[in-house]
Amino acid sequence: MKYIGVNGVLTEAAKAVIHVSDHGFLYGMGLFETFRTYKGVPFLLDRHLHRLAEGARMLGIPFQPDEERLTRHIQSLMVANGLDEAYIRYTVSAGEEVLGLPSGDYTQPNHILFVKPLPSTNTQAGEPTSPSALQLLRTPRNTPEGEIRLKSLHYMNNILAKRELQQYAAAVQYKAEGMMLTANGFLAEGMVSNLFFVRQDTLYTPDLSTGILPGITREFVLELAQLRGIPYKQGLYRWDELKWANEIFMTNSIQEIRPVHLLLEPDGATHHIPDSSAPTGPITALLLHDYRQKAGIK
Repeated sequence: MKYIGVNGVLTEAAKAVIHVSDHGFLYGMGLFETFRTYKGVPFLLDRHLHRLAEGARMLGIPFQPDEERLTRHIQSLMVANGLDEAYIRYTVSAGEEVLGLPSGDYTQPNHILFVKPLPSTNTQAGEPTSPSALQLLRTPRNTPEGEIRLKSLHYMNNILAKRELQQYAAAVQYKAEGMMLTANGFLAEGMVSNLFFVRQDTLYTPDLSTGILPGITREFVLELAQLRGIPYKQGLYRWDELKWANEIFMTNSIQEIRPVHLLLEPDGATHHIPDSSAPTGPITALLLHDYRQKAGIK
């Protein structure tokens, strides 16, 4: 990245700094959203900004979403970095404050905007999505800091999970996503994605009560399933239930809908799901088709 957006100003990356007294740095008080563009336009930006605004309200960080202004800022930043399409991270930190835990709301948050090329593993318009593997992790999903999980700057749990993932040779070989369970052993979410699986034509996903992030793509996929008349359930499920699934896929805003064909366990055991002979299962394929159609690329 040659340029980063700092409080609405295009700034050379080497000069993009915030003060050490920012409570995002000191206490992790801040939020971020990651999303991508299609044909140069940020996808589902209104939903990302709504989630960001709700989280900011809970943390006492002033934030008034302005979708049009942010879109212009993103597009100018993409031009400055020579990008036609981009992976985008928008961070709102609490801003500078005195050392110590605050008793009131914040007043001057910092807004940081990163853009970078989409990862090479990301699917391109019209191409089939590449299958993946799912590695069961021993690192448990921590509980949310508040009533629901925010996409906050507290990311130690995910980093510890990523460190564990790198210890498994098969996970590295297959570029697997790491799957975290709750402390009670229920399926939670991947390190950077939400989980879905299909059994007997019904779609299943862990309930928000497990403490998972209410993912934007997760929510959108459930809406697409409803439009298709695909029955779905949100509940508490165990790892072994995935072994009887007909289809498994993970979702996030960058990788869209990514099918999983191989389950990996810490002891080295592997399990192929029943319909893994096909690149993408029928329900996964339908939802991916509809998702890309909504994104304007199919």
